[in-house]
Amino acid sequence: MSTILVTGGTGTLGRHVTERLRAGGHEVRVLSRHAQPYAVDLREGGRGLDEAVTGVDTVVHCATSPRGGDEKAARNLIAAARRAGAGHLVYISIVGVDRVPFGYYRSKLAVERLVEESGLGWTVLRATQFHDLVLTVLQGMARLPVLLLPARVKDQPVDVTEVADRLAELARSAPAGRVDDMGGPEVRTFDSLARAYLKATGRRRAVVKVPLRGAAYDAFRDGGHLAPERAVGKGTFDEYLAKRFGAGVTHR
Repeated sequence: MSTILVTGGTGTLGRHVTERLRAGGHEVRVLSRHAQPYAVDLREGGRGLDEAVTGVDTVVHCATSPRGGDEKAARNLIAAARRAGAGHLVYISIVGVDRVPFGYYRSKLAVERLVEESGLGWTVLRATQFHDLVLTVLQGMARLPVLLLPARVKDQPVDVTEVADRLAELARSAPAGRVDDMGGPEVRTFDSLARAYLKATGRRRAVVKVPLRGAAYDAFRDGGHLAPERAVGKGTFDEYLAKRFGAGVTHR
């Protein structure tokens, strides 16, 4: 069995990828800023990073930060992987990074390019947003007495465990380049997702749809972040809410 390094291996996605790879009999190293013995800040690199990749066959790169630094982190990781002779770099990206001019998406696209030009064998998977992220956004919005939503925006959330299954499968396989996108089973209005969340949690909030301005909003409104032709996920947002909050919900 191969030795696999998972960056961000304690995060929302990375911990599930780690569990699946270990269950498959692989030796898995977890790299994050606080996980011993490979507690490394990828933006800083250094000897700890070199130690983490030494003897590794495959790197699954899940670590990311909306606050910036992903490109620097990727450069450090790629350089260390090349020095160590790793044969395969698997990267998780986001559907629409090449269509939506949003800062975080631009950074993810730049990392894709670095991976492609790394000289390593590589695989890139783009997925739509996780149920967990949609829930986090809605929880933040629900702190106000009125739930303000971007008008005419849809989403296609996917279950993080299903993405982890796919990433683990790709990590066990040969480098495949850019593979087919992975989208959730339903394209839904953000309004319907919000109402399902309110019903599942028993919250009462007025829902107001607000039209926004800007190129990024226009791209989201036009569905640049969606992959309806790749609706391969199985678990729905309603099912996710039912598991989280213990109530059956249906959307209208």
